[in-house]
Amino acid sequence: MTVAVETGTWQLDTTATTVAIAHRTIWGLVTVKGAFGSVSGRGEVRADGSAVGTVTLDATSLDTGNAKRDTHLRSADFFDADQHPDITLAVRSAELRDGDTVQVIGQLTVRGISRPLSLTARLTGADADALTLDTEFSVDREQFGITWNQLGMLRGPATVTATLRFTRSS
Repeated sequence: MTVAVETGTWQLDTTATTVAIAHRTIWGLVTVKGAFGSVSGRGEVRADGSAVGTVTLDATSLDTGNAKRDTHLRSADFFDADQHPDITLAVRSAELRDGDTVQVIGQLTVRGISRPLSLTARLTGADADALTLDTEFSVDREQFGITWNQLGMLRGPATVTATLRFTRSS
C-alpha cells in the first residue's frame, strides 16, 4: 500500500486504539499479558511528510485480568504509578518508507526515566480522515528502573504491541 498521509493535526481515536504488553515470567514458562485501558495521544503530519507527536498510557489502567497482580504492577516495585502515573512515547520523527513501513524515532518515558526508542510500525490503513499504525517492539524494563525480580522469575524484555488509530482534527 502506497499512501500519502494528509498534513495537519491528528488525534488518537481511543475507541479504536489498543496497547498491550506481554512478559515471560516464572522462569519463562508463563507469559503474563495485559492491556492499558486508558491511552491518549496526538500527532502532527508536516508538509514534508514527516510526523511528530505523543502517545500517553495511564499506568494505573493496566489490566492483566488479575487484580492482585495489577496492584503489584502499579506499585513501586514496577511502574510506581502513584509517583509516575503516565508512560509516554514522545515521537521526534516518524517517516513513511517503502510503501507502508513507518520508521519511528522517539523517547520513551517510564517511571520518570527517559530512554531513546527506535521502532518500525506498519501503516495498515489511511485515508483523508483516519490512519492506523500497527507495531510490536521490545522494552528492557531494567533500563527504566524496574528491577524487581523475585527468585529470578522475570527474564528478558517485555513485548509491547499496539494498534494506534488517529483521526484528522485539522
